[in-house]
Amino acid sequence: MSNTISASCFCGALAVECDLPSLWAGHCHCSQCQRYHGAAFVTWVGFDADGFNVTGDADALTWFQSSANGERGFCNRCGTSMLFRSSQWPGEVHVCLANLQEELDREPAGHVFTDTQVHWVTLGDNLPRKTSDQIG
Repeated sequence: MSNTISASCFCGALAVECDLPSLWAGHCHCSQCQRYHGAAFVTWVGFDADGFNVTGDADALTWFQSSANGERGFCNRCGTSMLFRSSQWPGEVHVCLANLQEELDREPAGHVFTDTQVHWVTLGDNLPRKTSDQIG
């Protein structure tokens, strides 16, 4: 396995590279992720921000302030939502697992913000689950 992993948007203009190993991977069920991605949940992968580099067109990356502590990065050409960073997790950049071009070095380890998960999806795994009040 390589020491880096890459991700890109739908149109390919925004491409990033992240140093391995990844820090964690997990499924987020928060209402912000649901609305921003138009999905029941989003699977994120955490990487050390020092090993994160934009390798595509840097002008294609736009950061949107989505909360007091966080911002979401997307391709301003095709609209792909693929990045997140927050002062709650300093020194990390989170990348959507679905945007990775290679196989990740780990599997998702759990579900977070399950108190806001949609009622129309039934989770079929035995991964640990955390509600909003259990996340630090």
